[in-house]
Amino acid sequence: QVQLVESGGGLVQAGGSLRLSCTPSRSINSINRMGWYRQAPGKQRELVAIFTSGERTNYGDSVEGRFTISRDNAKNTVFLQMNSLKPEDTDVYFCNVVITTNTRLEVWGQGTLVTVSS
Repeated sequence: QVQLVESGGGLVQAGGSLRLSCTPSRSINSINRMGWYRQAPGKQRELVAIFTSGERTNYGDSVEGRFTISRDNAKNTVFLQMNSLKPEDTDVYFCNVVITTNTRLEVWGQGTLVTVSS
């Protein structure tokens, strides 16, 4: 079973930047989707940024223009560069990958906390 290892969360002041990374525990083939979601206590998990089939990207409305997703295909690693952070960006950020071979497998990371102070 593949695991996702996230890093880069922490505390930052409003207007600052952070960079998250997500690396699988082993090499993965047949990645259908890979990216980031976030969730605050008591709220639904929401899309932050994700690579879909091919090189297409989707961003959540609240982060578009401030966050950028990128990846290192050789290492199956995805990054999330977060700029102009706001207090409302405070959340636990989860890495997600969907793998499609003969079956569909979805894996979530353990989450990394991002706290933006005002």
